[in-house]
Amino acid sequence: MNIIGHRNIFLGISSILVLVSIVAIAVFGLRLGIDFVGGTLWQLRITRTDADFTRTNAEEIKNFFEVDLGIKNIGVFSAENQSFLIRLPHLTEEKHQKYLSELKDKFGLRESASSLRESAPVEELRFDTIGPAIGKELKQKALLAIVMVLFGISLYVTFAFRKVSYPVKSWKYGIITLITLFHDVIIPVGLFATLGYLMGVEVDINFVVAVLVVMGFSVHDTIVVFDRIRENLLNSRQKIDFLSLGQIINSSVNQTMARSINTSMTLILVLLAMFLLGPTSLEYFVLTMLVGVTVGTYSSIFVASPLLLLISGLKRIL
Repeated sequence: MNIIGHRNIFLGISSILVLVSIVAIAVFGLRLGIDFVGGTLWQLRITRTDADFTRTNAEEIKNFFEVDLGIKNIGVFSAENQSFLIRLPHLTEEKHQKYLSELKDKFGLRESASSLRESAPVEELRFDTIGPAIGKELKQKALLAIVMVLFGISLYVTFAFRKVSYPVKSWKYGIITLITLFHDVIIPVGLFATLGYLMGVEVDINFVVAVLVVMGFSVHDTIVVFDRIRENLLNSRQKIDFLSLGQIINSSVNQTMARSINTSMTLILVLLAMFLLGPTSLEYFVLTMLVGVTVGTYSSIFVASPLLLLISGLKRIL
C-alpha cells in the first residue's frame, strides 16, 4: 500500500477531523460532571405504578424536585433497571435524608388491584456528592495528568531513538509522537463536546481515565512503527535522500500494518461488544476508548509516518 504516496489524503482527513473537533470544543465546550464542578448524583429505582398502570417517568420526578422541593438546575435521566439518574446541586446529608423521605412519601405507594394502597419502596442505588472545591481540584489534577503524560511520552520516545540521528533527529520522533497523541485525544474530546451540546452528555473522571488509556495504547502502536523504521534505516547501506527515506518509511509501515490492525481490532471488537451490551453506566467510558483506539490506530499508520518524512529536513527533488 502506497501510504507515503497518498500522504496528502490521509493527512487531510486527520486535519479536517482535528479542525472540526477544535471548533466543537470552542463553540460548545464540555459539559462537566459533578466530579469537576461539584454537586450530587443520585440514582433511584421507583417501582410505583398508578391505577392506570403507567410507570413513573423522569419528567414527573423532575417536576417534583422543582415544584414541591423548590430545587432548580436539576437533571433527571432514565437509566438501566427502571431507575433514574438525578443530577442536583451539592446536598448535605441532612437534606439527602429529608428529600429521600419526601420521595418515599410521594412515590412510595401504589394502587393495588383491590384499590388498597400498598408499599412500593423507593430504592436508593447510588448517592455521590462532591463539593465545589474538591471538584475544582480534580479538574486541575486531571488536566495536569494529561499534559504530563503527553510530554513524558514524547521525552521518552526522544530518548529511546537517540541512536538514530540520521537522517531524522531523535527529537523529531518525540515531536511527531506528541502531535499524534494530541490528534488522538482532541477527536474524542470534540465528539463529547458535540454530544454534550446535543444530548447533555457530561464528562467525568472516567472520561479522563479513558483518555489516558487511549494515549498509552496509541503510543504503543506508534513506537512499533517507528521501531521498524529505525531498524530499516540502520540496515540501509544507501545514501538516504527524500525519495529513499519515503520508500523505507512506506516499506516499514506495510511490514507492521497487519500487526497494528490485528492488535487494535481485538480491542475494538471487545469495546464494541461492551458498548452495545454492557451496562449504561459504562457506555460513555467505553465510547471514549472505542473512538480513541480507532483514531489512534489510524494515526499510527497514516499520520505519524508521513509526518516523519515531512519534518525529516530532507529536500524533495523535483
